Amino acid sequence: MMALSASASPAPARRGFLGISSSQWIVIAMVIGILIGWLAPDFSPYLKPFANIFLRMIKSLIVPLLFSTLVVGIAGHGDDMKKVGRLALRSIIYFEIVTTLALAIGLVAVNVAKPGVGVQLDTAASSDEFKAMATRTPTFSSVLEHTVPESFFKAAADNEVLQVVFFAIIFAVALSRIDAKPKAFFLDWLQAMSDIMFKFVGIVMAYAPIGIGAAIGVTVGKSGLGVMLNLAKLVGTLYVSLIILVVFVLVPVALIMKIPIRRFWQTVKEPWLIAFSTASSEAAFPQAMQAMERFGVPRRIVAFVLPTGYSFNLDGSTLYLAIASVFVAQAAGIDMPIGTQLLMMLTLMLTSKGVAAVPRASLVILSGALTQFGLPLEGIAVILGVDAIMDMARTSVNLLGNCLATAVMAQWEGSMQEPTPEGQELPA
Repeated sequence: MMALSASASPAPARRGFLGISSSQWIVIAMVIGILIGWLAPDFSPYLKPFANIFLRMIKSLIVPLLFSTLVVGIAGHGDDMKKVGRLALRSIIYFEIVTTLALAIGLVAVNVAKPGVGVQLDTAASSDEFKAMATRTPTFSSVLEHTVPESFFKAAADNEVLQVVFFAIIFAVALSRIDAKPKAFFLDWLQAMSDIMFKFVGIVMAYAPIGIGAAIGVTVGKSGLGVMLNLAKLVGTLYVSLIILVVFVLVPVALIMKIPIRRFWQTVKEPWLIAFSTASSEAAFPQAMQAMERFGVPRRIVAFVLPTGYSFNLDGSTLYLAIASVFVAQAAGIDMPIGTQLLMMLTLMLTSKGVAAVPRASLVILSGALTQFGLPLEGIAVILGVDAIMDMARTSVNLLGNCLATAVMAQWEGSMQEPTPEGQELPA
């Protein structure tokens, strides 16, 4: 299979209703949602069911899509389990390097911009909720335990992606060791499920502009456009840092691995928009899988690297944690030596693994770090005022980084395929 060159032309955009592409409909819906939230804030809460319907549909298809594609990818496209182990090792090495760079950028940015200086903490605010979150913060050992499901069906019902991946990998290894006839029967069944679920994704995405527009409308209606003015320096520090991460880390990685940047962006911009507008990695996950397959990444690599990255390669979230933790120290007037900051970054690097499986993920991890280093939990109450805006940015960068990781692994493995044009069936 041929590696793709940087000169490859982008795939033509898929045209939709009224000749407008699905990406353009999403942007239109976002603008309409913002206007409704701004001009009719009392009406915007009525939009919430439409946003929840979209998110619930997305969540309903994640497990069957992920399980079927991952098992077929491992058991059906290579009986050599050494390939799976090699892919896992390379993925972990890549994840650790990129997330460490993200933490470093966040640490430098927060010390240069000092967004917490001058911010007054509301020490009278109740911190019981934040203390409760701190007690739920996972340790490295608890993350390891959490990776292994007690019940596959419970993991599936709770959408525990990492547990489903663990079960699917062992299931695929076991399936590859049985006789050819029952193996072929089960692989055919799972391949059929995978094909059906991708059609399911297409149906759900037809509803995406409505769900996304509603989600934006609810957010703006609740917080107002002024949410961007409150703590603008903190939000600005995060956004600038994420741009630096993309320009000076992700783009060079793409250039080094000879990934055509223009075509890559054309491929991932739709799931990126979904991740940004909904602040939900789950909402963009199925579309991202399809997008990377169309880009030319083999299904077995997409099905392994993308969900694993959602737990171990959260570039945007790790950068945010670095900024938020030092921001609280600055807002509290606590002089934190650089050595203590580095120790906190090491703690965050370990405890943030598997963060996607924890409710209110980044705030949970942040609560634990603040408690461990004696910083006031009231700082989270300040951050919550603009967390929705920051969540949109960090989630979209998480999505972008994980899509790039799948392409990097495909190039590293020498498995990149020719792209599949829009409208054409994806290869099995």
